[in-house]
Amino acid sequence: MLPLETFSVFFAASVALSLAPGPDNIFVLTQSALFGRSAGLLVTFGLCCGLIVHTLFVAFGVAAIFQSSSFAFHVLSLFGAAYLSYLAWRSLRAGPGIPASQSGDVLTHGQLFLRGLVMNLSNPKVAIFFLAFLPAFTDPDRGSLHVQLILLGAVFILAAALVFSLIAWLSGFLGDYLKRSARAQIIMNRIAGIVFIALALRLLMMQH
Repeated sequence: MLPLETFSVFFAASVALSLAPGPDNIFVLTQSALFGRSAGLLVTFGLCCGLIVHTLFVAFGVAAIFQSSSFAFHVLSLFGAAYLSYLAWRSLRAGPGIPASQSGDVLTHGQLFLRGLVMNLSNPKVAIFFLAFLPAFTDPDRGSLHVQLILLGAVFILAAALVFSLIAWLSGFLGDYLKRSARAQIIMNRIAGIVFIALALRLLMMQH
């Protein structure tokens, strides 16, 4: 078992990395501002479930495929870019009081969770990041590497959940304002659309 000091350093590093501006925390911020704190928390849950998958991929070697196979990396990047482009289209065409959802209805819990899950899983850089980051804190002399990697992944997920939940809660104040202003709702939907487009372009640029 790894010493407590290692877990403490790893947790601090994970919090810092989760706080750094990136696709996931920006995604939580925009969704929470548009649909409320509970929506942000559901997206956070989806993102963290995606991190569970990435952790298991790293622990059992599957993530190495994305590092060694440019084809697998490109396919996943294209899928992620396509999904984000769809979300951008829904956001850009949404009007006041009409969240960017199917048929103009309020997004369900399952849809919000799925947004977070797909957002995370469709980013191959997360798997590659985990493949590089988690093993750096392991020690072959302290037991099973599979167990160590899973535990480190769990610590990272805890840090990410805390940070993203805080972002969701704080950006919920912006959502309270949006509910009282039709103009602000339109502007925020357009901002969300632009964010989705930027994230899609970022995924596409990763292929070059």
